[in-house]
Amino acid sequence: MAKNYYDILGVSKGATDDEIKKAYRKLAHKYHPDKSGGDEAKFKEINAAYQVLSDQSKRQQYDQFGQTFEGGSGAGNGFSGFDFSGFQGFGGQNSGFEFGGEGFEDIFSNIFGGNSRARRRSRGTDIQVDVEISFAEMVNGIEKIIELYKRVVCDRCYGSGGEPQADMKTCPTCKGSGQVETMRRSLFGSFSQVSECPECHGEGKVYEKKCSKCGGDGRVKEEQKIKLNIPAGIADGQTMSMQGQGEAGEKGAPAGDLYINIHVLPHKKFKRKSQDILSTEFVPFSVAALGGKIEIETINGTLILKIPTGTQSGEIFRIKGAGVPELNGRGVGNQLVTVVVKVPKSLSREQKDLLERLKNQGI
Repeated sequence: MAKNYYDILGVSKGATDDEIKKAYRKLAHKYHPDKSGGDEAKFKEINAAYQVLSDQSKRQQYDQFGQTFEGGSGAGNGFSGFDFSGFQGFGGQNSGFEFGGEGFEDIFSNIFGGNSRARRRSRGTDIQVDVEISFAEMVNGIEKIIELYKRVVCDRCYGSGGEPQADMKTCPTCKGSGQVETMRRSLFGSFSQVSECPECHGEGKVYEKKCSKCGGDGRVKEEQKIKLNIPAGIADGQTMSMQGQGEAGEKGAPAGDLYINIHVLPHKKFKRKSQDILSTEFVPFSVAALGGKIEIETINGTLILKIPTGTQSGEIFRIKGAGVPELNGRGVGNQLVTVVVKVPKSLSREQKDLLERLKNQGI
C-alpha cells in the first residue's frame, strides 16, 4: 500500500507551505545519507513526498486522487497530467451535476457500494518544543525535565474509550456493518453512497457506556514531565527526537514523536568554532616582553598558561582537550587562546625614561 506523503513528512493535510518546507528540511537533515546514522531509502522517500507537496498543482491532484495521479496516462495508470479541479460535469454550469470535491475513485466506489475511505485510527500528533541550554551545558551535556500539556492515554479506560467493565454491543446506527448508506446525486445520476459510520467509526461495535473520564476518546489532556538527556557537544539549532513522546494515538494507535530544538545561549567569554572553543586573554606588556605565567579561564575552571619571552599580540595558544566533545564520543576539541598585549596608556617619568633607553637601543 502506498504511503501517505503527509505522514512521511509528519504534517497535517492542511499544513502551510512553510510548515511543509520546515518539516522537509528537518527530516532531510536527519536522514541524509552522508550523515552518521543517515538512511538513503528514507531520504529518497522524504524527497519524493516533498516534490509533490511543495508544488501546488501536484499537491492539489494528490489531495484529489492520491498517488494514482503519478502513474501515467495509460489505461490503469491513474490520471497523470490531467487537472480536473475545474471540471463541473457535462452540459455547462447549470447542468446540476457536480463532483463536490470527490475524486473519480470515490464516485465509482460509491456506485458499486465500496468504501474507499475506510478509517484508520489516527497516529498521535507530533510535538515540537524549544529548549535553551547554557554554553557550559552544551559542552558537558545536561539532563533536563520539561513539562508538556498533551494528550495521553486515559488511565481509566486504558485507551479503549469504554467505561471499565462495560460490555460491547452492536452499533445501533450501522447495525454492525461499520458503514452507513445515503443517497447522492452526481454526474451519473442518483446513486447510493456508502461511508463510514459516524457512531462506531467503522468498527461495527460500540461500548454500552463511554468512559466517564475521556468521553470515549481514549485520551485525556494532562501535564506530563519528560526527562531529556541532552548530549555533550550538541550544536545550537540542532534538533533531537524522542520517538513515541508526542501526543497519544487514537484508541491504541502509535503515539506521535517529540522534537526538541536546542538553542545554546551565548557566553560572555567563549565562542564555539566546530569542536574548538575560542577565547581572548589580555597579557601585560612586561609579561609579553620578558615571559611569564598568567591565569586563564576555561569552561571547566582556571589554569596557568606559560607566556614565552617576546610573545606578540595576536598569537594563539592551544590548550589540548579543553574544547567541545564530538557527539559520537570519538574526540574532544581544543581551546584556542588569542593573546592581546596590553600597552599602558599612562606612564610614570621613570617608565618613560626606561622606554626611551630601550628605544635608543633599537628595542
